[in-house]
Amino acid sequence: MTDPLAVVADIGGTNTRVAFARGTTVQMHTIKRYRNADQQGIEQILRDFLSGSDSRPEAVCVDMAGPVKNGVGQMTNLSWTIAADAIAETTGAHTVSVLNDMQAQGFAVAHLDAGSQRPVLPGRPADPEATRLVVNVGTGLNVAPVYRLDGRTIVTPAEAGHIAMPVQTEEELRLKDWVAAKHGTPGIEDVLSGRGFERIYAFLCHEAGDESPALDASAIMKAFENGDPRATHTAKLFVRFMGRYAGDQALIALPFGGVYLVGGVVRHFGPHLLRLGFAEAFADKGRFGPYMTQFPVHLVDDDYAALTGCASHLAERLAT
Repeated sequence: MTDPLAVVADIGGTNTRVAFARGTTVQMHTIKRYRNADQQGIEQILRDFLSGSDSRPEAVCVDMAGPVKNGVGQMTNLSWTIAADAIAETTGAHTVSVLNDMQAQGFAVAHLDAGSQRPVLPGRPADPEATRLVVNVGTGLNVAPVYRLDGRTIVTPAEAGHIAMPVQTEEELRLKDWVAAKHGTPGIEDVLSGRGFERIYAFLCHEAGDESPALDASAIMKAFENGDPRATHTAKLFVRFMGRYAGDQALIALPFGGVYLVGGVVRHFGPHLLRLGFAEAFADKGRFGPYMTQFPVHLVDDDYAALTGCASHLAERLAT
């Protein structure tokens, strides 16, 4: 029996990607990319996407960067409201879901193949139904715990990028005070995100009395790869915060099924995580240090994982 036809859409800050899917499989050859600045909303995008096909979907799932409540989401960086009712009217689909983008990543992780992820820490074998945890380090910072219950996947929403910055050293305390003076109450996202990487570098310039123009993240990363000492110091601080944050969140969720690092920023750091101290920071939990070795850590390379997550979510809904 053929799985019902579905449409899945991933709305980012700049572009939206749309594709057809059947079951948990995204039909990769159907993916179309739309520049958000050229569109008035998701309904216009869906109408255009479907105009090239005689088929109509039975289900639609849209994920977006922003909070979602009762089937309605508000984009963080766009003046778009994403509403399940409006999507159903536009597409004629009987089943419609609107997810936060982190929830979509959470639904995806059980369906990623080996080529879509790289091992960071080995962990220990666990039951396939064990809890997983997605940690996103990109433009922003957040986590998504992924639970399995009676054959269903449950991905709970969170805004965990805005918790207090965890500091342990005198240098980190000075960094926290510097961020507070310039940007208000310092949260972990203020140092663990694309702009956070830039802020750590700017702080180290301030510490050195260097008032040179600020560098953007790509320039700092290039300097690090060329062996620049200050950029290397920046990268070490950044990865230390990343490991500590992932370890803290792991102790809350107990993801014996694995921690999955996603996001454009963490992918840039992928080849360097271990030599920059990720493992040590992740396990730096005092007497619970040995306990942390149970959690495998993976780096997700699949840029289309959110679309897979939307398809997986719909497959579960349609199966009930």
